[in-house]
Amino acid sequence: MSAPPRFDRGHTDDLMSFLAASPSPYHAVANTAERLEKAGFRQVAETDAWDGSSGGKYVLRGGAIVAWYVPEGAAPHTPFRIVGAHTDSPNLRVKPLPDTGAHGWRQVAVEIYGGPLLNSWLDRDLGLAGRLTLRDGSTRLVNVDRPLLRVPQLAIHLDRAVSTDGLKLDKQRHLQPVWGLGDVRDGDLIAFLEETAGIVPGEVTGWDLMVHSVEPPAYLGRDKELLAGPRMDNLLSVHAGTAALTSVAGSGAGLPCIPVLAAFDHEENGSQSDTGADGPLLGGVLERSVFARGGSYEDKARAFAGTVCLSSDTGHAVHPNYAERHDPTHHPRVNGGPILKVNVNNRYATDGSGRAVWAAACEKADVPFQSFVSNNSMPCGTTIGPITAARHGIRTVDIGVAILSMHSARELCGVDDPWLLANSLAAFLEG
Repeated sequence: MSAPPRFDRGHTDDLMSFLAASPSPYHAVANTAERLEKAGFRQVAETDAWDGSSGGKYVLRGGAIVAWYVPEGAAPHTPFRIVGAHTDSPNLRVKPLPDTGAHGWRQVAVEIYGGPLLNSWLDRDLGLAGRLTLRDGSTRLVNVDRPLLRVPQLAIHLDRAVSTDGLKLDKQRHLQPVWGLGDVRDGDLIAFLEETAGIVPGEVTGWDLMVHSVEPPAYLGRDKELLAGPRMDNLLSVHAGTAALTSVAGSGAGLPCIPVLAAFDHEENGSQSDTGADGPLLGGVLERSVFARGGSYEDKARAFAGTVCLSSDTGHAVHPNYAERHDPTHHPRVNGGPILKVNVNNRYATDGSGRAVWAAACEKADVPFQSFVSNNSMPCGTTIGPITAARHGIRTVDIGVAILSMHSARELCGVDDPWLLANSLAAFLEG
């Protein structure tokens, strides 16, 4: 297979803009929807009756989005080609009673979401973003994208053993960020966010808020062949999937399948929610699409039997300082092309037939790919792949892009790989 081409600068610049503009799952789906709208997709409400018309459509639910393109003449039993990803990333999230503090410091009470590298959130300028819910049930996005909070690390003079014994953080005591000085006043944080978002004081009755690093994504290295930025796990895949779906929909006619993008929330804590991969969202959308085109239960069964899903999530590139932590014969490298993830204990959903589907897509796109398997002595992570396969009976393949510093506040990938992933996903969605 030919050597990988240099990256498409426009695609990577656009990825950087997407990462910076998506500090929460709610912002990520809003930005995805905006891109879909520009490509001619239209939003359909889950509470409305759906028609069987052709074209691009999408459903928004909280921090999740499912989009699909029905080609002209698609039969009710036409199979789907799905790219699955997730919108959430490990971080610090605001508690129900957020205003706290001690010894003259005003702080924000936070809870740990997912499995973040806790040390990566220390001494970093942090903003605050998420969703505010008003008295009438409507929601508003808010994004304070400036240095607002900071989790200060203890000085080495007060912890002399940190350099020899390592940093030890208590999740409750050591990770509450500061955001000012003075007396703690209940309601202060939400009042500040109401003012920031232009909301009448006292109208906010619920919130889903999280902190984020305000440092923008950046090219890194002498030759700028690396990309550093936040939330690559897994907005990199959401961005690539969106680019692939809009590209395939733009080519339109003659598709033998219905291409789908499913970007779920809550992957980092088990996917068990109404917007997670273990919930009913994807199955409900696919079923309704079949039935809206006049299909029966038999047509749905036929469509699902021919459906394939690529579960696209980041994976581990070989680390130059910790190579012994990786399998000795599987060393994915950045800018070496996307990875195929395999685990015989079904932590990933890939099997031999799935590998063949992925290999065919990469060959069609002229994209090289690598294989990833965990070191036998290391526990293997998992993805939405096995959940999707088990819940819907859909053949699923786990793939992604190899990165360093996974679950850090700031991760690292190669500049070629996001574009190569998008190209391979487009080839897959074309069937």
